[in-house]
Amino acid sequence: MAGGLVKYRHLSRDSAHRQALLRNLVTSLVKHEAIHTTWPKAKEAQRLAEKLITLAKRNNETSRRRATGILYTPHDLLPKLFGELRQRYLARPGGYTRVLRTEPKSTYDQGASAILEFVDGPKDMRFAMTAAAVARDRALGRASNELTLKNRTKVLRYRGANGDKTFDDMVRRIGKLDLAGVKKGNEAKSGGAA
Repeated sequence: MAGGLVKYRHLSRDSAHRQALLRNLVTSLVKHEAIHTTWPKAKEAQRLAEKLITLAKRNNETSRRRATGILYTPHDLLPKLFGELRQRYLARPGGYTRVLRTEPKSTYDQGASAILEFVDGPKDMRFAMTAAAVARDRALGRASNELTLKNRTKVLRYRGANGDKTFDDMVRRIGKLDLAGVKKGNEAKSGGAA
């Protein structure tokens, strides 16, 4: 029957090709912790990646075998999955990945693009953007707004004991870049007065 409700995106591929594509995307995600792909592929790969992290949190022989069946290079990535990633998400009840929409990758087809990334990782985009907003507010000498404070609470919730220290280090590093243009503005003012 045409026009029925589907439980997943077919991605214009047959079953074997679709499963191979999703396994490849999830393998790359575990390896690099962030991937750039089309939005529909990212949303489908997100489902498989969430299941993979849940398997890692169980940490028994059955879950190891199932994870081996998903990853293309399990001998390289199983230690990372059941070690670093498992420890990172042990206290988190769900929501291990994030899909961020981006500008289209190709100027010709204008297909919707996205970044699929693990949250609370070294390449966490929301963590960096929140740190940049706090650094800008500090450089301009004003208090952070309600949304920035809410995002700060969100990105630090499951980061552990040294989350605040990591965040403050990131704010300091971004502050040195002078993205707000405060130092340039001061130089222009002092240069005009001299």
